[in-house]
Amino acid sequence: MIDKATALESVLRKLKKLPVGHCIDLRTYKRNRSLLILHINDGEFITYEEGYETNTHEARLNGMRKLLKMLFKREFPRSNKIRMYELGEYDQSMRVREMKKL
Repeated sequence: MIDKATALESVLRKLKKLPVGHCIDLRTYKRNRSLLILHINDGEFITYEEGYETNTHEARLNGMRKLLKMLFKREFPRSNKIRMYELGEYDQSMRVREMKKL
């Protein structure tokens, strides 16, 4: 878990090192909203937004700061902590949201 105040820099630092074909999942503390960031080509990313809105965004690495800032405000407005998972190789089943049973 990372603080929302430092999350943007942490995610951008992680994206620079992320191999092509791998992805990162960002979720709220309650795990009910998420951003899945997939590295598709050299410096190109697809972001799947699922929460208040369900959208797909494409951006290059230099445009990710602006995109993530906007998405953090929309999807994580009252969150203080954000869960960040490095999922490895992407496959289609990662887009299905599974809630943890308590």
